[in-house]
Amino acid sequence: MNIKSAIKKGQLILESKKIKTAELDSYVLMSKAINKERKFLILNSEEKISKKNLENFNTLIEQRANGKPVAYLIEKKDFWKYEFIVNKDVLIPRPDTETLVEEVLKLTKNKNKLRLLDIGIGSGCILFSILKEKKNFYGVGIDISNKSLNICKVNSHKLRLKNRVKLINSDIDNFNYGKYDLIISNTPYIKQRVLKCMEKDVINFEPKCALDGGLNGLSEIRKVISKSSELIKKKGFLILEIGFDQKKSVKKILNDKGFYIKEMVKDLANNDRCIISVKI
Repeated sequence: MNIKSAIKKGQLILESKKIKTAELDSYVLMSKAINKERKFLILNSEEKISKKNLENFNTLIEQRANGKPVAYLIEKKDFWKYEFIVNKDVLIPRPDTETLVEEVLKLTKNKNKLRLLDIGIGSGCILFSILKEKKNFYGVGIDISNKSLNICKVNSHKLRLKNRVKLINSDIDNFNYGKYDLIISNTPYIKQRVLKCMEKDVINFEPKCALDGGLNGLSEIRKVISKSSELIKKKGFLILEIGFDQKKSVKKILNDKGFYIKEMVKDLANNDRCIISVKI
C-alpha cells in the first residue's frame, strides 16, 4: 500500500466515527508514523509504506477513532509561537488561552524585570510563551501534579528557559513563596455537571483535575484569588481565564478580595474569557 492510499483509508475510518478533522488527522498521524513532514507525504504520495510503518499508522488511527486527541498521539501541540511537549498528564493548550499571553504582553509592554507567578502551570505554555517574549522577566510556576511538572521541565529545557523559571510542586493553599508583580492562572473552572457532557476527546483523556472547578465551577478560582491577594504586590496584575458565564461571579470575588477590575477580554468566539484585575 502506498502513502496516499493509507492516508485515505485512515481518513475514512475517522469519518465513520464522525471526527470532523478526519483528513487532517490522518495526514498528521501518518507524519508521526513514518517520522516525516507533511510536505514529504504530498511529494511522495505514491511511495510504498513499510509493513512496520503501516502497523504504526493503523494503531494511531485506531486510537484516534476511539477519541484519543491528536496532540496526545503525536505528543506535541503548537501554542503562541512555540511547540510544547504534551501528554495525558497535562491539559492540551487551546488557542483561546493565547488571549492571556496577548494581554500580559500588552500590559507589560514597557516593563522590565517583572516577577511572574503561574498558578496551575500545566505544560508551561502560558508562562513560557511570555518569558520567551520578555527576556528579562523571571517566572515561578506551581502545580499540584508532579507528573505535570515533569512535562513542564522538559518544555523549559526545550525552550531554553530553565534559568529563568522555578517550578514548585504545591497546591495554592499551602504556597507562600515570594511576592509577584503579575499572577496568571488558567485554573479549573468547568462545573461538575457540565464535565460529563463534554466531548469524549476531552473528558475521557484529559486530566480531570485540570478541568473540574467544583459544583459551580468557582471553587478553584476562589482559592486562586484569595491566595493571590496575599502573594501579589500592590498595583500588581492578576489575570485569570474564566468560563463564558462566570464574569459576574468572578468580579464579585475579586472585589471582595481587594482587586479592581481593569478589563474583560473576549476570546476568538466572542465569549468572555480573560479577566484582568489590579490589586488596590
